[in-house]
Amino acid sequence: MLTALLPQLLCASAERLCQSLISLDNGATERLKKLQGKQLAFTLREFNLRLVLTAGADRLLFNQHNEVVDCAISTDLASLRQLRDASQLTRLIKADALQIDGDIQVAQQYSYFLQSLNPDWQEALSGYVGDAMAHKIAISISQLQCYLQQKTRMLEQSVTMLAQDELLLSPASLELQQFSQDVSDLSARVDRLLARLPGDKE
Repeated sequence: MLTALLPQLLCASAERLCQSLISLDNGATERLKKLQGKQLAFTLREFNLRLVLTAGADRLLFNQHNEVVDCAISTDLASLRQLRDASQLTRLIKADALQIDGDIQVAQQYSYFLQSLNPDWQEALSGYVGDAMAHKIAISISQLQCYLQQKTRMLEQSVTMLAQDELLLSPASLELQQFSQDVSDLSARVDRLLARLPGDKE
């Protein structure tokens, strides 16, 4: 019984969260109008869970159904983070880590809308703690966000360097260029040798 209710609770919670974020962003409702009436279905393979987002006039609605939608995406948790990088889409599709059915522009429009949400946390906090304290909290949150982004970039660079230098999992750019040059030189030498050989005799 509880397992059957979990998707409904998830939809209700996600709907309330999105509504709060939209209400704190003055320009969100206007941007949402471009999506009004369009549906995006999102399936996480690990949980066999299909959520359908429907854009209303001033909110996003979350529900579950198997009817035809404008765009349907099926992926796993490991690939979910990479969806923010549009350059990864082709690779994920070829690796069968991502399946897209329907109008991909709808998915891109939803992605843009969600990433562009910019709630005014300071205005919301000021009603509880006052303007001065809300300002200090907003600055602290901004500094923390910058710090976390910086550490994330450093971690990604460290992982890339480890893969290239220590584990030799992926070649560096210069190594690829040298390899390409070596292949070209070898091909040219083969062509020259073939040119010196006498032709076939009848």
